[in-house]
Amino acid sequence: MLLRLLANAAALAVATWVLPGISLTDGSTLQKVLVLLGVALIFGIVNAVVKPVFQLVTLPVIILSLGVFLLVINAAMLGLASWVSGLLDLGWHVDGFWNALFGALIVSVVSFVLNAFLPDRKNRRGRA
Repeated sequence: MLLRLLANAAALAVATWVLPGISLTDGSTLQKVLVLLGVALIFGIVNAVVKPVFQLVTLPVIILSLGVFLLVINAAMLGLASWVSGLLDLGWHVDGFWNALFGALIVSVVSFVLNAFLPDRKNRRGRA
């Protein structure tokens, strides 16, 4: 679980680095890492709790768009994580829908690549 948190933090860091509309407040490297870890935790909680509800409610649109609408949902989750991190005064912000959409795409791709190298949780449970 910690490795997945680190992978999400790395994916968020890449999106923050690539897109000018995603900003991280100035500070030391340690402060930036801690902020990204906090945002990754918020993003993980938002994806675990809110995202399934959004997917269920918008299921017809997801089916009609052949899954492309999932990018919009991911962008909304990134925007929601930005809003929550703003409430907690973490210093990480996504500016606007298009930055959230491209950020969600970057986070999805980077997370997919990084998670491909992480051990599978199902295999660990089956071992004694």
